Formats: sequence, structure tokens, C-alpha cells
Amino acid sequence: MRTSIKSAQAGFTLIEVMIVVAILGVLATLVVVNISGSQDTANINATKSNLQAVSQALDLYKLDNYRYPTTDQGLQALVEKPDNARNWPDGGYLKKMPADAWDQEFVYLSPGTDGPYDLFSLGADGAEGGEGPAADISVNDL
Repeated sequence: MRTSIKSAQAGFTLIEVMIVVAILGVLATLVVVNISGSQDTANINATKSNLQAVSQALDLYKLDNYRYPTTDQGLQALVEKPDNARNWPDGGYLKKMPADAWDQEFVYLSPGTDGPYDLFSLGADGAEGGEGPAADISVNDL
């Protein structure tokens, strides 16, 4: 006796597909949030590292010249010899001036308000102040 058994229908129902799409959307959102947070942290850490390198070059400049570059000379005095530099090593103190992680130049003021100089990045937004990745990053805070 042969009975006709219907084979199970292949495929997914619309509800099953919608649930899978919703789950994938939630997972994608979680991944993007985690990656963007990690990218912000990496940018801040890279900027801090570059600030420390420039700060060390400024200290070497002072050891050789008994003073820090003026605001007018700027950080370029670490890359190209200024007119009034007494001792300036071949190749300078830096091969090229590093920027912050958002490709913006550091702000340098000498004399500074909190010490012999102020050196900072304006953060991701390129404007003073801000919070999170947009916050200013000062060498005095390292």
C-alpha cells in the first residue's frame, strides 16, 4: 500500500526570513559600534604618541639652544633650521612634523599658559573644547 506523503516544503517563510534579517541587523550594529569605539581609541592613542614625540624633540631643541622655539618659529623649527638657532643637528630634530590622527597640525604656543609651552591637538572636530574623540589632547595631560 502506497500512500502519498507530501514531502516537506523546502524554503523559509516570510516571518523566518524577517527574523533572520532583524538578527543580522542587530549584530551588524553591535559590530559597527565596537569598531568605531576602537577606532576612536586608536586615534586618541596615536595622537598622544605623536604629541610625546614632538615634546621630546622640543626638549632636545631646548638642550641645544637654551630655549624653546618661539610661537612665530613654531614647530617647523624642529624640522628646518631657524635663523637664530645656535646648535642645530644635521637632519633636524624630526624628519617631518607629525600631525594628529585626524591629519590636523598640532597647536604650539611658547610661552605657554601652563608651562614653557603649550602643545595640543584640537581633537577629531578640529575646534577647541569638545568631549570624547572631539576633546582637545594636551601634552600636559599625558
